[in-house]
Amino acid sequence: MEQAVQQLIEKSNGKEHFAQQMQDFLILFNRFVNEKDQSQIDWEKIRTPSEEDVKPYDSLADDTSDEAIQSLLSKLIVIKLNGGLGTTMGCTGPKSVIQVREEDTFLDLTIKQIQFLNSKYNVDVPLVLMNSFNTSEDSKKIITAPKYANVKVRIECFEQNQFPRIIKESLLPLPSDIPSDSNKEAWYPPGHGDFYSSFFQSPLYNQFKQEGKEYIFLSNIDNLGATVDLRVLKYLTENQVDFCMEVTKKTMADVKGGTLINYDGKAVKLLELAQVPKHHVKDFESIEKFKIFNTNNLWIRLPSIETQLEELKRKVEIINNEKEVDGVKIIQLETAAGAAIQVFNKSLGIEVPRSRFLPVKKCSDLMLVQSNLYNLSEGYCLEKSSTEEAPIINLDDSYYKKVGDYLSNFSNGVPDIKELTELDVRGHVVFGKNVVLKGKVTLIAKSKSIIADNTVLENTTLQLEPVSKINSNNNQ
Repeated sequence: MEQAVQQLIEKSNGKEHFAQQMQDFLILFNRFVNEKDQSQIDWEKIRTPSEEDVKPYDSLADDTSDEAIQSLLSKLIVIKLNGGLGTTMGCTGPKSVIQVREEDTFLDLTIKQIQFLNSKYNVDVPLVLMNSFNTSEDSKKIITAPKYANVKVRIECFEQNQFPRIIKESLLPLPSDIPSDSNKEAWYPPGHGDFYSSFFQSPLYNQFKQEGKEYIFLSNIDNLGATVDLRVLKYLTENQVDFCMEVTKKTMADVKGGTLINYDGKAVKLLELAQVPKHHVKDFESIEKFKIFNTNNLWIRLPSIETQLEELKRKVEIINNEKEVDGVKIIQLETAAGAAIQVFNKSLGIEVPRSRFLPVKKCSDLMLVQSNLYNLSEGYCLEKSSTEEAPIINLDDSYYKKVGDYLSNFSNGVPDIKELTELDVRGHVVFGKNVVLKGKVTLIAKSKSIIADNTVLENTTLQLEPVSKINSNNNQ
């Protein structure tokens, strides 16, 4: 492998940044080869984290003056993970440009939130997008578009590393040449754990260090609950915490999410499903035994990245993601940003309200955040209009997986779901105007069917009539 990677470096004509990427790749690859059982967990050494390991959100002080807030925000950088494409929801380009609330995209809402803070407190909180090679060029064009010309937010970008996919059989790199448009499938972005190395290698690290920035708030751009929280920032700043992971209460929808543990009586550690022995998977998924999960909202003290970078490269657990490309079985070696919690000198979790975890991964999530269950606050944050748990929504993938199809089926507006507990749509259902859904509603359609305007459905299972039959009945 080292010889093959060296050949790739030579083909780059002395590009220093590419050579550094390949050295980082070799560190990961050699660890993978030499520590194949490194991710195995001894189940008997797992302990519930203490209150020192995971602090309750309500224990954080909430009495900050405007002057103190200004001082806190002056030290902050907001970084959004923006490497994903919208292909899983039927869109092209970066996922961040999907419209999620009226005309506003993920990116629009993020910018408006930061602009509100900058204007209110007269500060300069920058927004940084960590792009992958899949989203980098498009993102640069988007942020220079006229619509963002007058925003009071400094928007920066950097691109995370790209590593060569590995042929599983030979453990050699899949690409025979450096990255280009013609061999994109042979390369991959190595997960968000790559943030630390990529950000440190970018010019932005030293730029922000010279500006006196101290804390990074890192989160997924599709998590609409991941907004700047001053209570968290104040606590971390006052206590000089190096790393903080926001966790929240696990529900049955989150059973596969990583959780925090105390391992072997040592530092707090992130436990992922991939590390769990097969005979303990049910234990891991229990919401009684493991009550919290990782939201991937992370706070990192800027100077600690530099001091811990080599440890981060050598200790964060490797995720072996196996795929197939053009009939060839390949391996992608990835890492998760949250797994770094075990490396930083002073790290902890904070158990935050569920409202700080509002991801949009599919169109059923989109329906939720577009509904009257949420309102936009003055600061452009989504706020729940009731204290009840959000309903469980299952939309048939055959008709709602793509955003375009979803929008056509809800072209008359998303129903009133304030009193809904569960919605299950099987088949092709088009919703009329002013539809109200309450309790548990199941809709079954063998062919395209319509819910009429002003319909109220409560605790019911309906076998729907097809459109053709409805039209026939209307003509009689």
